[in-house]
Amino acid sequence: MQVSIPSIHSWLATWMQAHGIDLWGAADLRDFSTPKDANGQRFPFTLSWAVPMNPQIMVSIQKGPNQAYAGEYARVNNRINELSKMLADEIKNRGFRACALAASDRTDKENIKGDFPHKTAATRAGLGWIGRHCQLVTRKYGSWIRLGTVFTDMEFSFGSPVERNYCGSCVRCVEACPAKALKGKAWYPGLPREEILEVKTCDRWKKENYFEYHQGHNCGICSSVCPYGLKFFKRWFHSG
Repeated sequence: MQVSIPSIHSWLATWMQAHGIDLWGAADLRDFSTPKDANGQRFPFTLSWAVPMNPQIMVSIQKGPNQAYAGEYARVNNRINELSKMLADEIKNRGFRACALAASDRTDKENIKGDFPHKTAATRAGLGWIGRHCQLVTRKYGSWIRLGTVFTDMEFSFGSPVERNYCGSCVRCVEACPAKALKGKAWYPGLPREEILEVKTCDRWKKENYFEYHQGHNCGICSSVCPYGLKFFKRWFHSG
């Protein structure tokens, strides 16, 4: 089925706008090991988008997570999963393959990761870069976001991959981490996660100290102190 890329982009932009998504992009992932469909075929492309967290809640967790953050985390994840299914179904209805990547789903519990990094799809789509806290940082919302990802074989107008970080010399997230799990390394494409974050140290701290919040799945302190996020809060506060 041949559909022009401009017409696809127009339809997709309208869909995103209708669902309140203003930060999104598409990426070519043919050089990556993406998930497979039921027939064992990998998906060459992906759509990535961001849903912002409530900035007032995010600024409230600099000393540790709270129930409001746990609720917001669940709400945004549920919204992303709902949107992902809707978008995947829409793409399938247009005659293409599609697969939604669940939000915050640890399919590999030993290595504490999912089927594919949402952040990789997002950096390749041009949404942002990886900060020293091992999270995606966007210029508009900082890292106060959750990410949605849908794999497909529908070809788009791809974003320009982000090839460097824009954290400068800032190490606020590293200094704020109560688990001391962040190594302070500046990200670049291809840098292994383990060079930035001691993921098992982070996971153990959360389970030992914040188990009441989604069984230790939530912390957010490192994200809450990010200057890009705090700029988002200031804009939101003054606009309200």
